[in-house]
Amino acid sequence: MSSQPLLSVEGLSKSYGGVHAVRGVSFALSSGEILALIGPNGAGKSTCFNMLNGQTAPDGGRVRVLGQDTTGLKPREVWRLGVGRTFQITATFPTMTVRENVQVALSSHDRKLFNLIAAMPRYARQEAERLLDLVGMGGFAMRACGELAYGDLKRLELAMALANRPKLLLMDEPTAGMAPRERVELMRLTAQIAREKSIGVLFTEHDMDVVFEHADRILVLNRGNLIAEGSPEEVRRNGEVRAIYLGEGLVYDARHREGAAP
Repeated sequence: MSSQPLLSVEGLSKSYGGVHAVRGVSFALSSGEILALIGPNGAGKSTCFNMLNGQTAPDGGRVRVLGQDTTGLKPREVWRLGVGRTFQITATFPTMTVRENVQVALSSHDRKLFNLIAAMPRYARQEAERLLDLVGMGGFAMRACGELAYGDLKRLELAMALANRPKLLLMDEPTAGMAPRERVELMRLTAQIAREKSIGVLFTEHDMDVVFEHADRILVLNRGNLIAEGSPEEVRRNGEVRAIYLGEGLVYDARHREGAAP
């Protein structure tokens, strides 16, 4: 990993009408690292995410991507630096085919949307199909996006995010609405791709099985404050986290992953 953090967040803060949504949050993320941001509803996770990719302007603090100050940049400007994002609710074009959705993402990355309609059948077809194969969607290339099951939509959204050739991938509730098996498969795939391509991943998640199995480190927010940071085992043992956030839900026994009895 590079000595320079891929993502550096320093003293990030945001308030709404006197309510502190995020208070002085600082952390760093390295290339190829999988970092989870967890906490109950209202903890400030979405606000923090939105400040990282430019959707929300912070009241204070700094965000840097590969050393470049991105604080206050618009989402499109942040995206151009190699920051991809997936959303809790998938953002795809339902009337287009699966391959066309990826072609749109590729043409946007290459700044060629102006002639997209005329060029769509041919534009970056091989690259689109390569990305679909990468996420296990190669057999769905000609299917209408609106016909896909929800888990397949999530995989398609991942392919579209990868079309930006991201250095940093922000994933907001990537497994929301998915069946348990689909959740495991999607995050396993994401982790594999991230490590092979040295992509840093920051994700929010409510499913603690997903968090503890795939995160290298975990950040824990409570009422806008970062109260814990460390490995899954360190966070699991943190008394404040157990008391404030997840209660017994945090006592996740690694034996369960191996099929052992509790």
